[in-house]
Amino acid sequence: MAKTAQTSPVGSSIPRLEGRAKVTGRAEYVHNLRLPGMLYGKIFRSTIAHGRIKRIDVAAARAVPGVHRVVTGQDIRAVIPEPYYGPAFHDQPILALDKVRYAGEPVAVVLASDPHVAEEAAGRIVAEYGELPAVYDEVEAMTSKAIVHDVLKPAGTFPDLKHLQGRKDTNVALDFHLRRGDTERAFREAAHVFEHTFRTQQVLHLPLEPFVSVADPAESSLTIHTASQSPSFVRTEIARLLGWPENKVRVKVPYLGGGFGAKLYIKLEALVSALALLTRRPVKISLTMEEQFYTLTKHAATLRIKSAVSKDGKITGRQCEVWWNGGAYADIGPRITQKSGFTAAGPYDIENVHIDSYALYTNLPPAGALRGFGIPQLVWAYESHTDLIARELKMDPVEFRRRNILREGRPQATGTVMNDAAIDTVLERTAERMSWGKPFDHGSGTIRRGRGIAIGFKAVIAPTTSVAIVNLYADGSCALYCSTVDMGQGSDTAMAQIVAEVLGIPVESITVVHPDTDVTPYDMATLGSRSTFHMGNAVRLAAEDTRDKLMALAREQGLPAETTPIREVFRKKYGMQAGNILGSGSFIPTYAPMDHDTGQSSNVTPFWMVGGTGAEVEVDTETGHVKVTRLVNVADVGKAINPEIVETQLSGAAIMQLGFTLSEKMEFRNGQCINASLAEYKIPGILDIPPGIENEAVAAVQKSGPFGAKGVGESGTFGVSPAIANAIEDAVGVRLTSLPLTAEAVYRVLRAKQGNPLQD
Repeated sequence: MAKTAQTSPVGSSIPRLEGRAKVTGRAEYVHNLRLPGMLYGKIFRSTIAHGRIKRIDVAAARAVPGVHRVVTGQDIRAVIPEPYYGPAFHDQPILALDKVRYAGEPVAVVLASDPHVAEEAAGRIVAEYGELPAVYDEVEAMTSKAIVHDVLKPAGTFPDLKHLQGRKDTNVALDFHLRRGDTERAFREAAHVFEHTFRTQQVLHLPLEPFVSVADPAESSLTIHTASQSPSFVRTEIARLLGWPENKVRVKVPYLGGGFGAKLYIKLEALVSALALLTRRPVKISLTMEEQFYTLTKHAATLRIKSAVSKDGKITGRQCEVWWNGGAYADIGPRITQKSGFTAAGPYDIENVHIDSYALYTNLPPAGALRGFGIPQLVWAYESHTDLIARELKMDPVEFRRRNILREGRPQATGTVMNDAAIDTVLERTAERMSWGKPFDHGSGTIRRGRGIAIGFKAVIAPTTSVAIVNLYADGSCALYCSTVDMGQGSDTAMAQIVAEVLGIPVESITVVHPDTDVTPYDMATLGSRSTFHMGNAVRLAAEDTRDKLMALAREQGLPAETTPIREVFRKKYGMQAGNILGSGSFIPTYAPMDHDTGQSSNVTPFWMVGGTGAEVEVDTETGHVKVTRLVNVADVGKAINPEIVETQLSGAAIMQLGFTLSEKMEFRNGQCINASLAEYKIPGILDIPPGIENEAVAAVQKSGPFGAKGVGESGTFGVSPAIANAIEDAVGVRLTSLPLTAEAVYRVLRAKQGNPLQD
C-alpha cells in the first residue's frame, strides 16, 4: 500500500473540510429544510411557575383562518399513550399534562401551513391554572414543602438511579456521596480551617442556531431531521415512546450551528414526531431566540467548601457540599451531580475528602449539560477558595498550589490513580506565561490592575460506546461513516485526519458522511469532549481494519502489500476499477463503577482533561467596571490532531466562559425569566474580548487515545471565572463569591470595604 500523503496528517493544521461550504452558504442546516405539505408548529407556553391545569380554551385559535389543528397534551396520548421522556428520569411530558412546573413550559401547539398564522393563533389560546406553591432556590428545595414531582420515575438508562424508583415527597433527584479517609480527624488536627460558600447563576447555551426539528411520517415509519448532538439516542427514545422497533425510526442530522450541550437527548423531536403522526403530514418546529430561554439552561449552583490545612500549608482534609438547581425536569442533571461532583475537591492531593452532591428539582426552566458539564461551577468554588486560603496564610497562590497539586501516579478522591493528566505541567506553564515570578504593576489612581490564576480538571463520562465504518473505494478515495455531529468543533476534519494517517491517503480524498441512523453506526452522543477519544479510537480501529484487509487482498494477488498503490490492488483483483473494502471499529473503554456509599472506584474515567487560566484585569474603583486585558489558556489535550482547531477550541471556550463570568445571568421574577432576549441578556461582543488571548497545549500524550489525542472542547472554560475573581482581589482587595462579576457587584463590595455600603 503506497503512501501518498506528503506529510503526516495527524498533528497538521489542515483547513477544515467544511469551511468552504459554510462561508459560501452551501452548508446544510435543518432550519433551511422545506418539505412538501409541511405544517409549522408554534407553541403556547405556561405563564406561571407551578399549577394545576384547570382549562385550556383553544376555540379562538382554531377559528383563525389557515389553522390546520390545535394540539394539547391529552391529544398526544392518541399516538403516544405514555408521553414522558428524559435521559435520567421519564419526567418530562411532550406537552404539559395535569399541571405545569415552570413558566415557559409547552402547553399546546398550533399547526398551520404558514408559521405566521400559527404564531397568531397560539397567541389566542387561553389557559386557566390553579396555582401551587413554587420553589426556585436549590438549597431551599431540599426541605421545601413545594414538591415539583409527585413521584420519581427513573428512566432505567442508568443503573445507579434505580433505587430512586417511586420515591415521593422529595425534590432530590439524586444524592451522590464520596468518602475518602477521615475528614473529621483531619479537621480536629488541623492548624487552620477555612470555610466559604460560593454561588453560580443560571445562564444559557444560546447557540446562534436555535432548536429546530422536522418529522416526516411514512406509512409505517418516521424520518426525523433535527439539530441534535445525539441522533442515536433520539432514535432509541422515539422508538421507545412509539413502541416501534428502531428500524422504523430514522434520524438525520446535518451541520449544527452550535450546540454546547443544549441539543442533547430529546428536545423537540418527540413533539414533532407526535404531531406528524397525528396529522400524517411533515411538521416543523423552529424555536425563536427567546424560546431558547425556556428550553434548557445551565445549572445554577450553591457550593460550600471547607478545608483543613497544616502549618506547612498542606491541605489535609476537604469537605464539599454542592446543590445543583436542575429546574423542573432532570434532563441529564443527575449525571452532572455524580460524574462532575466527584471532582469537587479539586486537582489537589488530599488524603481525607467528604463530598455530598445533590440534584434538585425547582420550578425554573430545566437545566442540563453545558460546555464543561458542571466543572466550571466547581472550579469557581475550589479555585476561589484556594486563593483565599493562600492569601490568609500569606503564601503565594501559585506556590500554595504547587505544594498541594495532584501529580501523576497519585490517587484522586475516588481512589483512581492519575495517569496521563499533566496537571502540574499545566500549572507551571500557566505561571510561566503569566511571568508570575516577576514584579507586577498594580496601577495607581482610580484604575487598579491585578492578576490571577486558576486550574481545573474533568473526567470524561464513562462508560460510552462509539462505532465507525470506513468504506475504501477502488480509486483510493474513501468514505467515513460515523455519528459524531460536527457543530463547529471541527470533528469532521479531525476524524478524516485519523483515517488519512492510517491509510496513507490525502485528507481531501475522504468524505465524512453525516449522522443518519439508517446509514451511520451508533455513537452515544457528541458531548463532554468525548468524540476525539472515543470516536477517534473507533475511527482508527475501522481504518486499521480497512488497511489490514487491503494488505491481505494485495498479498492474495501476489502484490507487495506495503508499496502497491490502492487502485492497482483493486484492478488486479477485479480486472477493472471496481469493488470496495469495508472496515469497522467499535470502541468502549474500561470502567469500574463507583461504590454507591463511598464513591470509590479503581477506574472512574478513561482520561482526564486539564485546563489552566491566567488573567490580568483593570478595575475602575469609581464604577466597579472590570476590563480583562489578558487571558492565558493552557491545557493538556494529549497530542493535538489539528493544532489550529485546538487553539480555536481553547479560545472559544474561554470567551464563552468570560460571558458567564462578567455579564450573563437569567433574571427571574416569580419564576418568570424577565430578560429573555439578546437586548437584555448580555453575551460578549467583540469589544468585550480581551486584546490579549493566548492559548497553549502543553507537550503531553494520552497513551490510550488515538495517536495520543484526547478531547479539548471544554478545557478552556475551567479556570476563567476564578482566575478573574482572583485578579480582581489582587487589584482592589475585595472578594466576590457569586457570579457574575458585574460592575455593580464589584462596586458594592468596594463600597462595603470602605464602610459605606450601597442601600438596595
